[in-house]
Amino acid sequence: MNILAVVEQRDGTLRRSAAEVVTAAKLIADAQGGTVHALVIGPAKTDVASLGKYGAESIQLASGAGDDGYDADVHAATVAERIKAGDYYAVLFAAGAQGRDLAPRVAAKLDVPLAADATALSIDDGELVITRPVYAGRAFAKVVIDAQPRLVSVRPNTFRPQESQAAGTVENVGVSATQSRVKVRETKAAGSAKMDVADAPIVVSGGRGLKAAEHWTLLENLRDALGSTAALGASRAVVDAGWRPHAEQVGQTGKTVSPQLYFAVGISGAMQHLAGMRSARTIVAINKDPDAPIFKVADYGLVGDAHEVLPVLTEEIRKGN
Repeated sequence: MNILAVVEQRDGTLRRSAAEVVTAAKLIADAQGGTVHALVIGPAKTDVASLGKYGAESIQLASGAGDDGYDADVHAATVAERIKAGDYYAVLFAAGAQGRDLAPRVAAKLDVPLAADATALSIDDGELVITRPVYAGRAFAKVVIDAQPRLVSVRPNTFRPQESQAAGTVENVGVSATQSRVKVRETKAAGSAKMDVADAPIVVSGGRGLKAAEHWTLLENLRDALGSTAALGASRAVVDAGWRPHAEQVGQTGKTVSPQLYFAVGISGAMQHLAGMRSARTIVAINKDPDAPIFKVADYGLVGDAHEVLPVLTEEIRKGN
């Protein structure tokens, strides 16, 4: 009944999702009386043993694969090989950009189903029950997988990392040579000095209620007043209108965020948007429509015109700092 957590790293540094995937794996392992194994592919510059803090008894380091970064062929073959060697009850991936590409490839190699984008996991009568959104987040389905192992990708920022100290023993594992059909010649970073919305502990998001792209300076001023750990977000309607880049989109077809503080400004609260931010610790909604659905999930709500409210709110926050 052991569980394998496939964790991601970039440039030798573990991604934030690594702790989340191990935490989710620990949840299943505890219910089944098993242990958590973590798999890290590629050279790791950070201490991979730190995954033991979140419940990983064993960390398998496949440092001979993917040395030049993510390679779909090499990574998929390596994961499939480790799964076959371990006889796992379930295997978990992060449903980020890399995981969404990797998990289906591994499922195809093993000829087993994949449950993607899980938001909750539980054990019922010995079966792993996976909750995942359907119909663009308008409903949630509970599914079970009739296969061994059960492959699941978990939505980022859904399983909050929980410390559960385990051995964290690191083992270097060998990998078979795999011929890659793709060669990465160059990788270019986005180059933005601002924090990514998916990683930020404070998110300031705007919707159509701001009326025009030029009004985004109101949100930028609020973000700057909140400090360097704040990031901008946007609703799908805003991104579709070309007001903001897709990298800032929060929602079912954008990024899932789970910050300590989330500002929803001029956002009505459609289900598609709620699916990407409802796990935020504290939600502050500003909308001139008192019946906007966003107020049903907000911890604090202010009914008013954002163009009048934001300058005052921003000034007060600056005074407080």
